Order: sequence, then structure tokens, then C-alpha cells
Amino acid sequence: MALYATQAHVTGGRAGHGETSDGLLKVDLAMPKELGGPGGATNPEQLFAVGYAACFESAIRFIARKQKLPLTDAGVTSTVSLLPNGEGFKLGVALAAQTKGLDQAAAEALVSEAHNICPYSNAIRGNVEVALSVKAA
Repeated sequence: MALYATQAHVTGGRAGHGETSDGLLKVDLAMPKELGGPGGATNPEQLFAVGYAACFESAIRFIARKQKLPLTDAGVTSTVSLLPNGEGFKLGVALAAQTKGLDQAAAEALVSEAHNICPYSNAIRGNVEVALSVKAA
């Protein structure tokens, strides 16, 4: 049984509009200038980057609480790249975590464990290469 489910509807693809069924997210979409589009609106890669960063940071905080680690703050910067893949495309991801309250070794272990439980990481494991890095302060 699902712990949570949500629904979104898009019309117009990368040059369209999307909304969640509860109306909390309403977003215009545009092809980025780098891909020959007009830019000026968000795109699927940006939405994925924000979602993955938020989910991954939550996983970091969850593990830290579970292991009673002295984590005082955290952040995640995600970089999502659209890459060619034969006739199609694929994604590449880099996650750069920042932690406060832990030494470097503890921070690296925490980020590794977060990668094992994060739903986004689990969804793309074996299909999308994810580069992890962490800076402890």
C-alpha cells in the first residue's frame, strides 16, 4: 500500500503547462535556450533536479536522526544533465551534499546510506549514473 500518491497532468510537453491535481503546483514549461528553445520557463530537468535534491536531503536528515548523529544542518545541490543516448536521450546526475556537525568520514558514510534509501536514488539505480560528493563543515 502506498504511503502517498500524487498526480500531475501536462499538456504541450516541453512547451506546455503542467499542474498537480491539488492545484498546488502550476508550472509553464519551455525548451531551454541551450536546446534551441525560447527559455523563460522551467523544464523537466530542472523539476527533476529540485525534486531529487529535496528528497535526497530528506534522506540525509532521516538517517542522521535514526543513527542519532550530531547533524546540525544539511543541503544538497543537484546537477541534472540531459545527454545523448543513441537516437534518444538519457540523464546524468551529480549530487553535492553539504553537512554541518559531522566530520568528513561521518558525512561520507551518511550520504552513502542516504543514497541507499532515497526514493529517487532507488528509482533510477542501474539506469542513471549518479556522482556523489559531500563537504563536511
